[in-house]
Amino acid sequence: MKRPPVVVVVGHVDHGKTSLLDYIRKTNVASKEAGGITQSVGAYEISHNNERITFIDTPGHQVFTKMRARGVKMADIAILAVAADDSVQEQTKEAYKVLLETKTPFVVAITKIDKNNADINKTKNDLMQLGILLEGYGGNISWQEISSKTGEGIDKLLDLILLTAELENLQYDPENSGRGYVLESKLDSKKGILTTLIIMDGKIRVGDQAMAGNISGKIRSLDNFLGKPIKEAEPSSPILLIGFKEIVPVGSELKIGSVTQEPNQKPEKVPMSPVKSKDGEIVINLILKADSAGSLEALTEVMNNLPLAPSHRINILNAGIGEITEGDIKFNPEVIIGFRVSTNKAVDNLANIHSIKIISSEIIYELIKNLEDWIKVFDKKIISGDFEVLAVFGKKGPKKQIIGGKVIAGEINNNASCDIQRQGKSLGLGRIINLQKNKQDTNRVEMGSECGLLLSSEVEIKVGDHFIFN
Repeated sequence: MKRPPVVVVVGHVDHGKTSLLDYIRKTNVASKEAGGITQSVGAYEISHNNERITFIDTPGHQVFTKMRARGVKMADIAILAVAADDSVQEQTKEAYKVLLETKTPFVVAITKIDKNNADINKTKNDLMQLGILLEGYGGNISWQEISSKTGEGIDKLLDLILLTAELENLQYDPENSGRGYVLESKLDSKKGILTTLIIMDGKIRVGDQAMAGNISGKIRSLDNFLGKPIKEAEPSSPILLIGFKEIVPVGSELKIGSVTQEPNQKPEKVPMSPVKSKDGEIVINLILKADSAGSLEALTEVMNNLPLAPSHRINILNAGIGEITEGDIKFNPEVIIGFRVSTNKAVDNLANIHSIKIISSEIIYELIKNLEDWIKVFDKKIISGDFEVLAVFGKKGPKKQIIGGKVIAGEINNNASCDIQRQGKSLGLGRIINLQKNKQDTNRVEMGSECGLLLSSEVEIKVGDHFIFN
């Protein structure tokens, strides 16, 4: 039987993807999305010329690469949105690359043609330079100029989608066992695990046994994309399913019926305690929390690829779905990152007591910026030098002691003040009034070098003490 097309809209951030879907759906999702950018994969169904079309709305920000690619792989057809006032950009190229790799048929929508600075000819030429040859310009890629503000060209764009779907001859067998792909999975405090998916073949009904990834469950309820309960769903339909007891791997295939469960894979071991800095390396221990599996995957990728100084390293102590809790504090990280999740006053107070920073936001680029700003402050608190006392040679006048030792982190400078620590506890302050290396006066000694110094302090220094320089 004929199956409606599943369509994904891809392109550079702020090139009008969500605005296009807003106009098509006659709703205003963009204003409901924090920052005006779609940040989780949603699916929507519309009717055009009495035929159904399902749209997958993918995140716009550059950090959601995997989620966008996943949306393309689940789709039958793509719309590559390119803004006439901005032309081809980096994520335009990235999206086109994914379309080629997945061999996904696509049409081009040149958006924002109502803008005063729209340059349609430049956009077409830039697309040609990218290798996208439009119909009428030496190629066979269908395209349409559109304005999501006025609606100009959108009906023609939908016509192109239905024509492309006709050429693709999309089919399904209603007698087959239901099969689909998981778009998103998250934990709801009241309803349990909510799984969003697109059906690709067969039918899915309430009461069916289901398997996704290596997680099984019995379908307790189905909602359509409008949130209305349904008893069964057919191919190309976006649905919300309740029935799994665990978070379902995003992108995994869902199958209906008696499915043989594969042996459980051992989860990757996660460090259960903070990693300490050594050899001059600054380790930033993090906890990551997000509202859904897809968001957590993207957030983890961002943290693992965060541009840092060579001396810095991110260490993810734990990553999970749901609100920030007291259990996260027990990992004793430097910072907890929360994306689209909440916390409460008790947790905030506990974090303050333990000097743990909580950074949370519903906007991914804001979250990244806040973290980068915090790292700058964190760096200032990080020691610039750590001197270990290896010998005490005696005193030279009141409050002056002759010390020998080694710089084990950073560097130390003459006339610098330090915090004198013994077994991690602060004993008081001191100041270097003379610094020597190889029995020669010097202004600076670097990590790994031994040196002697004359320290002014009321604290009586012992072997094993550390001088911490900020």
